[in-house]
Amino acid sequence: MTIRDVIDIFVVSVIVYQLIKIVRGTKAFRMLLGLLFLVLLSFLAKWFQLKTLSWLFQNFWQVGVLVVVILFQPELRKGLADVGRIYPLGPTFKETMVVDSVVEACAYFASRKIGALIVFERDMGLKNYIESGIILDAVVSEELLISIFLPYSPLHDGAVIIRNDRIAAAACLLPLSSDPMISKALGTRHRAAIGLTEETDAVVVVVSEETGIISIAVNGQIRRDLDKETLRGLLMDLLYSAEKSKLGLFKKNDNQECEAR
Repeated sequence: MTIRDVIDIFVVSVIVYQLIKIVRGTKAFRMLLGLLFLVLLSFLAKWFQLKTLSWLFQNFWQVGVLVVVILFQPELRKGLADVGRIYPLGPTFKETMVVDSVVEACAYFASRKIGALIVFERDMGLKNYIESGIILDAVVSEELLISIFLPYSPLHDGAVIIRNDRIAAAACLLPLSSDPMISKALGTRHRAAIGLTEETDAVVVVVSEETGIISIAVNGQIRRDLDKETLRGLLMDLLYSAEKSKLGLFKKNDNQECEAR
């Protein structure tokens, strides 16, 4: 095996891995598995010199690129957008508006002690959790978030999940953390935020109904008592920065409490 072969295998592996990461948790994931199965079958047909089957696959792959583009159009669009963020010039106007809407809504909730639970999907798909709630697929806005979490709203009891800078669903059920080291002062919303971030790479914002304190959870850790500017900075860094900082942001200081698993 030459260096050229090693590079060839490495590049193909990276492309396949990135493709799986893009479609994981989406409807296209099963289609991708089916496509990979066809690739394997095509390889076996050539290996065992099955002429008829090889001929069928040879003709199929001539239009295979077009089939892939049609089947995976939404995922390819998202993937190309993610590639554009590898060396970003800065967050887009839309991304800034999403974060600003969430921050302003959380400030409103905190001032009135209204409980809220807002989830940002990142690389790991949250399809199962989205399907547990009410599908919205709506533009993120401060007004809509407020209307969802007001106590008399039928959607207030659960989490809002934001996917691709849109509100995918509301009233979603999240897994509760069973970590015995979590402070007894934290309620169900906080345990749900920690529980989801223990299982996925999501970022979760929590507003306490009892105290009005704003918190943010990621990687099984929660940072509490955030003001608007701190919350905004953390969200921009966790969601849209090139490195997407994680645990390094969760450091104690004089007026903030950080709890970990």
